[in-house]
Amino acid sequence: MTGKAGHDLFVYGSLQDPQVVYVLLNRVPDHSSAVLSGFHRFKIKNRLYPTILPDSTGQVTGKVLKGITDDERKLLDDFEDVEYDRKAVEVVLTDTSEKLQVGTYVWRNKDDPDLYGEWDFEEWKLHDREAFLTATKKFMEERKLPEAKTRIDTFKTFFKQDDTEDGKPLHS
Repeated sequence: MTGKAGHDLFVYGSLQDPQVVYVLLNRVPDHSSAVLSGFHRFKIKNRLYPTILPDSTGQVTGKVLKGITDDERKLLDDFEDVEYDRKAVEVVLTDTSEKLQVGTYVWRNKDDPDLYGEWDFEEWKLHDREAFLTATKKFMEERKLPEAKTRIDTFKTFFKQDDTEDGKPLHS
């Protein structure tokens, strides 16, 4: 992708997985482990991905993707879709304790009744990673069409998000 490089982005969910990032960006940017204080990472009912919201006592672990280009950032904005807003936050790199100003995606609906518990990356890798990768590939294929679907619409057609508790893939 083209465009100015130099954006750093804190990711805390499926975008921590190098395979997911590769499907989206066709590369895996340099990255470092980091902690974001003052937020909580929630599970979302019927979704395979998490979100964060401010919480004065919370801490969220994740990664900082470094050197994201303008075009890549636009693609990631599209992937996060209308459910999230990109916000500037300060994270601390785990290995060096360096503080960085970065972007991250925060859930728009702070009163969403579908948010609960704590989302776990290791659990996601075991149970949901493959289905999420397949849906992400479908999203990227859909983007090439003249009337491309949003990520939300693509995932809704791939997952039973509206009528089940487990959010598992639809089977043909």
